[in-house]
Amino acid sequence: MKKIGILSAICFLLASFTAISNASQKIVTFNYTVTTKQDGQKQLQDINGKIVRELKIINAIVAIFPDNVKDSTIYTLKGVTNVEEDSYQKWIESDNESFADTTIPSVKEIIGKIKAANDETPLLIPNHSSSDKGEMPWGIVKVDAQGAWNTTQGETVKVAVLDTGVDSSHPDLAPNYAGGFNAINPGTPPLDDHGHGTHVSGTIAAVKDNNGVVGVAPKAALYGVKVLDGDGGGSYSTIIAGIEWAVDNEMNVINMSLGGRSSIDSFHKAVKIAYEEGVTIVCAAGNDRGAVNYPAKYAETLAISASDSSDRMASFSSRGPEIDFIAPGVSVYSTYKGGGYRTMSGTSMACPHVAGLAALAASLGHNSPEEVKIALTKAAIDLGLAETLQGVGLIKAGKLK
Repeated sequence: MKKIGILSAICFLLASFTAISNASQKIVTFNYTVTTKQDGQKQLQDINGKIVRELKIINAIVAIFPDNVKDSTIYTLKGVTNVEEDSYQKWIESDNESFADTTIPSVKEIIGKIKAANDETPLLIPNHSSSDKGEMPWGIVKVDAQGAWNTTQGETVKVAVLDTGVDSSHPDLAPNYAGGFNAINPGTPPLDDHGHGTHVSGTIAAVKDNNGVVGVAPKAALYGVKVLDGDGGGSYSTIIAGIEWAVDNEMNVINMSLGGRSSIDSFHKAVKIAYEEGVTIVCAAGNDRGAVNYPAKYAETLAISASDSSDRMASFSSRGPEIDFIAPGVSVYSTYKGGGYRTMSGTSMACPHVAGLAALAASLGHNSPEEVKIALTKAAIDLGLAETLQGVGLIKAGKLK
């Protein structure tokens, strides 16, 4: 009898594990005749859907369904317009997002190399990871952030960093940190258990205090929106929830130093709505040397590729016709979790330079994403690279009007 009891228990546990492992998390979108909080949730619960969260921005519900509930069944419910897999994936590279410091030469550099070869004189091209400007990393100098500071330092502008969270107590970030949201564990502070989000935040708005580092817009208000976990992963729905929070809380700029090779309609719909609500969305192009990743690939975002201190494009940077601007992304020194600092490389590091520049543009009175893009475009200089690599070029803050 005991043996039979143990065997039954094992079978029950195996069956339970199988049921859990076969469960599927989906984003179910309804038309606006259905109230997701009431009717939508009730309908999904009636077919054994476990409600995870509501996404008001796209009138959708995230729910977990047992394997026997097929999409075709969900589509029979009142008002359902779309059913999509809410897959989990890695949205950032690694713990330090570090890449080989190899770059694509500019036309100017190629000509220089040819001349140097003819003169039989070696051509030395410096690629320093820092500057001699005290608290100003080389990227801050390269975009001429200080050229705008007599006019604006990003005052009154709200920037949401959708990432792994922010070390809100970091001495270079605390003066500008204004709050946030945790989409991974709602109801808890959006603390950074990875480091990536804190690094990005420093480039945007580290305070100007002659210590540590300074950001492009050192008086902008920083908001940490945790949409990725400690491994740099997250689902579409956590990022959409972050976008929703940013819209609801009237952010001026969203920085998304994250990217993936695939997209779903729900994700694009949320980005479109944020854009229509007046939020400038700045995204990392990607680090796979190939086509631009999502969400940078969306027309509603600004896609940013990465350059080094000699104005060459980083070889790891994604490229394509969607690229809008290029910015410093090789050996970028910035804030890191635990009150520290770290040098990192990636389009994730290029992206916040432009988010900071967008904050400066917004503080000058450019109130819509269209106006911000026009202002940034007028302030950009051509680096002699193909448009698929640099977009319109490198933005200089001192040229912003």
